[in-house]
Formats: sequence, structure tokens, C-alpha cells
Amino acid sequence: MIENLALIILAVPFFVFVINALFIRYKLGSESEISGLINAFGMGICLLLSIFVIFNLEHSENKYVFSWININNISLDFSVMVDPLTAIMLVVVTGISFLVQIYSIGYMHGDKSYTRYFAYMALFTGSMLGLVLSRNILQLFIFWELVGVSSYLLIGFWHERSSAAAAAKKAFIMTRLGDFGFLFSIIYLFNIDSSYLQIPNLYDAILDDKISARVATILAVGFLIGGIGKSAQFPLHNWLPDAMEGPTSVSALIHSATMVTAGVFLVARLFPLFQISEIMPLVAIVGCLTSFIAATMALSTTDIKRVLAYSTISQLGYMFMALGLGAYTAAIFHLFTHAFFKAGLFLSSGSVHHASGTFNMKYMGGLKNSMKYTYSSMLICSLSLAGLFPLSGFWSKDEIILSAYNYGGFLGNICLIVGLIVAFLTAFYMFRAITLTFFGEFRGGGDKELEDLQKKHLPIPPTIEHVHIGESPKNMVYPIIFLSFFAIFIGYLVNPVFSNLIFIDKHLFGLFLEKSLEIFHFHGSHSFNFSIAIVSAFISVLGILFGINTYKNKIELKKNKFFNSLNTLLDKKYFMDYLYEKVITENIFYEIICSAGEWLDKHIFDGVNVNLSKLTGRLSFKSLGLQDGQIHTYSLAMIMFASIAIFIMVLLG
Repeated sequence: MIENLALIILAVPFFVFVINALFIRYKLGSESEISGLINAFGMGICLLLSIFVIFNLEHSENKYVFSWININNISLDFSVMVDPLTAIMLVVVTGISFLVQIYSIGYMHGDKSYTRYFAYMALFTGSMLGLVLSRNILQLFIFWELVGVSSYLLIGFWHERSSAAAAAKKAFIMTRLGDFGFLFSIIYLFNIDSSYLQIPNLYDAILDDKISARVATILAVGFLIGGIGKSAQFPLHNWLPDAMEGPTSVSALIHSATMVTAGVFLVARLFPLFQISEIMPLVAIVGCLTSFIAATMALSTTDIKRVLAYSTISQLGYMFMALGLGAYTAAIFHLFTHAFFKAGLFLSSGSVHHASGTFNMKYMGGLKNSMKYTYSSMLICSLSLAGLFPLSGFWSKDEIILSAYNYGGFLGNICLIVGLIVAFLTAFYMFRAITLTFFGEFRGGGDKELEDLQKKHLPIPPTIEHVHIGESPKNMVYPIIFLSFFAIFIGYLVNPVFSNLIFIDKHLFGLFLEKSLEIFHFHGSHSFNFSIAIVSAFISVLGILFGINTYKNKIELKKNKFFNSLNTLLDKKYFMDYLYEKVITENIFYEIICSAGEWLDKHIFDGVNVNLSKLTGRLSFKSLGLQDGQIHTYSLAMIMFASIAIFIMVLLG
């Protein structure tokens, strides 16, 4: 029953994709508004079914659907796995996608490729649903790649813009680098035992000690590299800020519920494998480093969407850090709450752009009174992201920081310190964004930015539009308000830490999620430390106050030599783009490797061909002397060579 519903949830987005791509677009036109309604209706059905699944999960079984690969002793099934982790991800993906589809109806109104946009969005959502429902790793990898293709199509949706096309290619290539690691682990696991590609079989093998720590470590390294690429962890994080070239609604879906959470989901799905490996500290270090680096880069950028992009990378770092410390439930709990307030923030940034005509916060300001709903919603989501009590982000962020405290030792203490620093930085840069966007006086918006760029003879970004200050249309505002409501209540509502809430048990989320690993008798830490909570909340409040005080009625901090150097370092993204694009790609790959290949091709391989051609030509011309036209010469030659041939045959015979 539950598995059949899961298959329907998986099928609906692909059905919507086919309808929009093959019927609506060609029969009703590329601007047909019915495509948006079909998407919203389809995602609404998926959301309702996902909610039903999560409340009736006890009736589920791992369902066999059909035999997919059956060659000799190799047998793989296409099947679905519906456990608590899957059920939670289904609700997150379908819930956020449903609200984003509604928002997109207003946001994409009038776009010449309106139908194509909704077809891609359906494909994107369906790919992510297939990923979380997969029962075997090869099937998961196929949907993993579909998510990558969908993101490429959506990031480069406005492909006539060179910046969008470049960003789509960058995202596709950098995530492919991570996918090589994922594919290596699949091949390695297949060579050990093809049946282990079925996730339940892999769990059983781990439980029966059939997989050694060494093998688990090799496998985990490959899967981790895949997760690093997809979830934009250091050092493969550079693609995510550039992905802002896509429509804002796409950014909301990518950054909250779909693509970037896939890496976290992969590590969580294979958590038992990671636990018996020797790389759990590496997972924590990667997350810790990513969280700090991304948070610092958000301090200097003036593009509101890029601030949120860096914030996403930082929060994903939190999740990886928690997984590396063994805090499985804390990581997924933060993924759950983060989806709502981060989607709300991205949709709010789209609403601000709709009014101000720009994403550049230097040209915003004073929007508080003219955009009351957007301001209130973005303020609530920012407070939740900053981890202010008692909003949703407080409870999930606090569990991660508490897990670092409980882990102890050098690694735990480093993660605790970095976690608290990042909490301060998060509060600071979010209220820097709030202050620059909504407080003070309006600084001209897109029209003023356009004028300044024209004076300086600089290129004009295609995102600049004419200013029309005012609240966004209702179908854009309502999803934002709805998400801000969840940003307030959903954290404590699903996981009360003090006592039962009527029909909601204490620590319900954590206890429910741990059923995914019940065969391993996994039990996380279900406690609340007032000291840690007070310290983290106090640090967040300090960051909020510091951010407001620093930027109220100002644009940037007072410049000095140190600040300018630091600002340059952050603006250049720690020179990671320079390293990849200039040093590795241009200097090493093109100038050394490709130039060497060109020289070999020209002077060795082509040289051999040219010299062979010359030698053949010379021999041909030399042999012309043998063609004298005399029949007796030819006869003599034939008799002589025939005699030699007979003589050789006699010797050999």
C-alpha cells in the first residue's frame, strides 16, 4: 500500500514533465499559463500522498517492482525503499516544491519560455524524489545524475545570457568531479558482491561483519567525494554561488530541498557504512571547514542571493559536521528545518528583486514600509537561520552544537568553537542583509545601478530591471508567509525537547528517524543542555545586534588597509576560482598538458605519418625504373621469384 503510493509520488512529476514538454508546449504554446497550474496541482497531490505516507509508515515494506538487470549471477531490481529517512525527505521535497511552483506562477509570469520552465521544474523534482526513494545504489546514482542534468537545465534556463550558460557548465562540471568518486565506489562495491548494491543487503553485510573497516573506508571515501560535489562542500563549493544565474525560484528549490541536500542524504543513507569506516573525522573536518569558509565569504558580497547561497553552503557544512560527529538525527533535523526558512529567504529575495529591480543591496534600502509582508517574512526566516530562540533554526542548530560538545576531544572542541563562530557570523551577515535591504532610505534600485554602470562603462547585468516599489503579487507573497510560519513553529512542533505536546511525543523527530537504523540499534543523544543553548543564543543575538549597528544607514564598513585586504580575499573567494580556472585549467591543463599533446601530435604522430608518406613516395618513384615495358624482363622476374618461392617451400617442407 505505502510503496504503491510512493511509486505514484515518483510517477506524478515525470508525468507532468511529459505533459508540459510534449503536449502543452507544442499544442498550447511556450507561454501557456496552464503549465504552472498543472505543476502546482501535481506537486499538491504528491505532498498530500507524502504526508499520508509519513503517518502510515508502519505498514510499509521494501517493495520489489520489476527485474532491472539480470545477467548470469548479477541481479538488480528497480525498487523503492520507504523508511523514516525517505518519508521525511518526501515531505521536504514535495512540500517545498509545491510552494515554489505556486510562487513561480507569479514570478515567471510573462517569460517567453514559461512552459519549458515548468517542465524542467517537474523533471527536477521527480529526479530528487527518485533519488530518495531508491532501494539500490545504482538506481540512486541514475537519479543522482538526473538531478545534475535538471540543475544544469535550470541554472542555465536563460541560456541567452553568457553568465547563465557559464554558470550552468560550471555547476555541471564541478559536480561531475565529485560523481567520479561516487561511480568508483559503485564499481568497487559491485566487484565485492553485486548484491550489496541493494541497500538493505549492504546493511545486512555490515551487520554480519562481512565488510571490513578497510573496505568500508575505501567505499566511504568515494561516496563522500560524491556528496562533497553535490552538496557544495570544500573544495568543490565554488559552483553554488554562480548557480544564482538561474531564476530565483530555482535557487529556492536547489538550495533548500533538492540538489544540495542530496549529498547530505547520501551520507545519511549510507551512515552505517561510514560509521564502520575510518573517515568519520574527515567528514566532520570537511563540514567544519566548509561552514566557516562560506560564512566568511557571505560577509562581503553585495548580491542578496549570493549571501543566501554562501549561507546554504555554510549550513550544509553544519550538517556534514554533525554526520561526521555521529549526530545522524541532528544533521537530518537541521536539513528539515533549514529547508523551510532557506526557501522562505530565497523567495523573499525574489520578491525584493521584483520591487527594486536589482539583487544588489547597495541599491536597496527603505523597503520595510512598502513591502511589509516580505519584510516580516524575511525577518522571521533570518531570525530562524540565525538560531534565535524559540524559532525552528534554534532547535536544530542547537542539537548540532550540542553534538560537538558531547563528542569532546580535540575534534569535538574544534567543531564546537567553529560552530559558535559560524553562528555569530550567520546572524551578522543575515542582519547586514536585512539592514541594507529594508532599513534606511531607498538608494535607487535597478535604475540607479543601471545609471552608475553606464557612467563607468561597465557591463550591465541582465537582472537589472526598472523599479516599481510595492508588494509582490499574492501568489508570490502567500508561499513566503507560509514558509515563515513554519520557520517559527516546525522545529519545536515536530521535536519537542521538554515534554509531550498533546499528541506529539517528546523527541518525536529523532526517535522516528532512528527507526531507519533500528537493525543497528542506533540511538542518538536526546537531551537539551541549557548552558549550550544560552551560549549559542547569546552569540546569535550579539551577531544580530552587531550586524544592525554596523550597517544601519551605512553601506559598508569604514575602509582601512587590513579591511581592504580581507575584503579582497573574501571577494576573490579565497582565490579558489583563480586556482581552478587560471592555475589548474588554463596554466596546467591548457598551456602544459594540451600544449604537450599538441606538440606530440604535430611532431611525433603527424611526423611519423608524413615521413611514412614521403618514404612510400620515394620507393614508388624508384620502383618506376623496374617498369621498362620489356616482356622478357617481366618473364625472367616471374621465373626467378617463382623459383625462390619453390626453393623456400622445399626447405620448409
